[in-house]
Amino acid sequence: MSEIHYSVPAISCGHCVNAISAEVGRVAGVAEVNVDVSAKRVTVRGNALDDAALRAAIDEAGYDIAS
Repeated sequence: MSEIHYSVPAISCGHCVNAISAEVGRVAGVAEVNVDVSAKRVTVRGNALDDAALRAAIDEAGYDIAS
């Protein structure tokens, strides 16, 4: 199982957690999504994770990933 981390500065509340978790959870291969409000970080665990698809899911939820 692999793990990918994203810095998402706009995470601030439970709505953010729910929106990101729902979108990212739909991506093929995702086993677990952890959205840390205080660290403003999204951690995704799973098999054969597609970085582009994960980034698109976070974008679809309405959030930008820090570069």
